[in-house]
Amino acid sequence: MNLNEKSWRRCQQLLETAEAMQVSSQRLKNGSLVVDCGVRSAGTMQAGIALAEICLADLAEVVVQPADGELWKGDAVTVTTEAPVRACMASQYAGWKIAVDDYFAMGSGPMRAAYGGEALFAELAYQEKARRIVGVLESGELPPEEVSAQIAEACQVALSEVTLLVAPTSSLAGTIQVVARSLETALHKMHTLGFDLKSIVRGHGTAPLPPLADNDLTAIGWTNDAVLYGGMVTIWMHGEDQDLAELGPQIPSCASGDFGRPFAEIFEAYERDFYQIDPLLFSPAAVQLINVDSGICHDFGTVAPDVLRQSFGIR
Repeated sequence: MNLNEKSWRRCQQLLETAEAMQVSSQRLKNGSLVVDCGVRSAGTMQAGIALAEICLADLAEVVVQPADGELWKGDAVTVTTEAPVRACMASQYAGWKIAVDDYFAMGSGPMRAAYGGEALFAELAYQEKARRIVGVLESGELPPEEVSAQIAEACQVALSEVTLLVAPTSSLAGTIQVVARSLETALHKMHTLGFDLKSIVRGHGTAPLPPLADNDLTAIGWTNDAVLYGGMVTIWMHGEDQDLAELGPQIPSCASGDFGRPFAEIFEAYERDFYQIDPLLFSPAAVQLINVDSGICHDFGTVAPDVLRQSFGIR
């Protein structure tokens, strides 16, 4: 199961319908391919779904469908996968900070597995040798050649074998791919809490698709709130019910003392420094753990539609 190869094939499907998807691509002078999903190109909803699935190494199905009307009367982004750890942690998680001169972006996608520079990969006991790599950059700017050169060197691939897809959070495609991280945030929290990720066998997550923001700062607030206050995740796993019952309450976002305020307020209170915010906050609102050994379901947390409405400016 080569994550980069699977992602590359899904990317080709997107490029074959680029005009209909309202995305564009260009070869940089060094040969790397950059796919614009929302910087200068508009990017459709289907492009956002494709971007999210590419970020998940095509190991998950992403669907946009009507949300629970009592939570949010718009749409929701749903993710389902039979390979949650590989899809979410080894690929989708935005664990690679890309910084070259004045350019900065959070890097995700299966290129991370080829790089293997994060401590997480040693814990997962996973790294892959890739012939070509695919990465997703959350940024409002298309990357210069120096960025793809740095990535190619880190992943030990030829420059011509680098594909980077780019979308800002405030774009439609960017919003969808960020909200598609409801399951990933739960797995990351479980990893932080000491759960054995190898015990997880299946995952399903859904979160409201917020209105389209006119700037990245607003979009960051809305997409975070979609998961923190509207995200609902179900995880099938092996384990001891006593352990799940004891650790489970720490997984949902309500485990944080910052829970209950729109993310924009929290962000400003910490002077727009993500790393000062309580890490216990970054997870879905509600989490269900299903023990496949005993058949017992453990439910933790709850959604907060009032906070969602406040965040999205709905009266």
